[in-house]
Amino acid sequence: MKTLLQINTVVNSGSTGRIVEGIGQLAIQNGWNSYIAYGRNERPSKSNLLKIGSNLDVKIHGLQTRLFDKHGLASSNATYKLINQIKAIHPDIVHLHNLHGYYINIEILFKYLAKADIPIVWTLHDCWPITGHCVHFDYINCIKWKAKCCHCPQTGTYPASFLIDRSKRNYLLKKGLFTSVKKMVIVPVSQWLGDIINQSFLCDYPVQVINNGIDIQTFKSNTNEIIREKYKIEGKFIILGVASIWSSRKGLADFIELSKSIDINSVIVLVGLNPRQIRNLPHNIVGINKTENTQELADLYSSADVFLNPTWEDNFPTTNLEALSCGTPVITYQTGGSIEAISMKTGIIVEKGDISGLQKAINNIRDNGKKHYSIACRERAKMLYDKNDRFLDYINLYNKLSNL
Repeated sequence: MKTLLQINTVVNSGSTGRIVEGIGQLAIQNGWNSYIAYGRNERPSKSNLLKIGSNLDVKIHGLQTRLFDKHGLASSNATYKLINQIKAIHPDIVHLHNLHGYYINIEILFKYLAKADIPIVWTLHDCWPITGHCVHFDYINCIKWKAKCCHCPQTGTYPASFLIDRSKRNYLLKKGLFTSVKKMVIVPVSQWLGDIINQSFLCDYPVQVINNGIDIQTFKSNTNEIIREKYKIEGKFIILGVASIWSSRKGLADFIELSKSIDINSVIVLVGLNPRQIRNLPHNIVGINKTENTQELADLYSSADVFLNPTWEDNFPTTNLEALSCGTPVITYQTGGSIEAISMKTGIIVEKGDISGLQKAINNIRDNGKKHYSIACRERAKMLYDKNDRFLDYINLYNKLSNL
């Protein structure tokens, strides 16, 4: 029996954690042993779980990042322990996901992987592997990653460093480490990121785009009124936004600006806000804390008349897919891979920062009616983003690599 080991910041939590869990479950169904190594936020899993380090390790790693811009270069003991576990497991495939998140030492890990000669699949959910610091650079139109990062203009953003800029050294170190392994396939989850990878120092590796997949049996339309009743928004035209962390880059400021122009028959509902953000919302925005309850999320998507994703930088957000699967049309900014999930029959694309354009798009969907889009939205999700189909792409890739 073949063995799969996945490594990610979290397991069965958030978009990447649910993807990792889903891949593990499908691998088990296809006769693989499945292990998931993770840094924090343990949740129930069908796979064998390997916790990397402790909560104290995460805090120390965070401190090293804040003071010295050494993200991914702490957690040494935790990573050595993981390597001993990898040796004992003897996986046929190592599948990497997010290696940022204050939990693993990339230098120790890749020096081992280069010697172990294990086939590697690396799903890129963002741009951190090819930069000297940041996770995304689209917001400020930075192109330093194409040649050599230096004098980083985003040291204050995640993973934030407040004293030192190591972006040049980090970039060169990553380049040396990440190009040291022989058998690796890079899997960007959008064509947009795939095009970027082909311009980066990872360009010599095979690149196979595999879109994110979602549970279309959970995320499906329902007609109950529980959400409208719960939040006292019966009879309102609901404009929904969902994010795991809300910031200006995710479009929070745009939602607040938009709230000034929507009519009294409309309401904005934002999911994933923290308590401080909720306290400071305008009266016509309903704020909801982050939830890991996928059924509650499906109810929210189903209740909404339109899903709005005014993200300024993104790769391939699963929120768009979840909304489509629930039969809800999507409006998004012309951002990264966010637009790739949308067709003319399932939503509208608006230029970044165009608040009046957002309002016009919302009015367009309201005039047509949600039912005008719902069937096409659901069919697109079923055809392209069913997790069973997309995760099977990974199983086929594993089989191909392990049989070489």
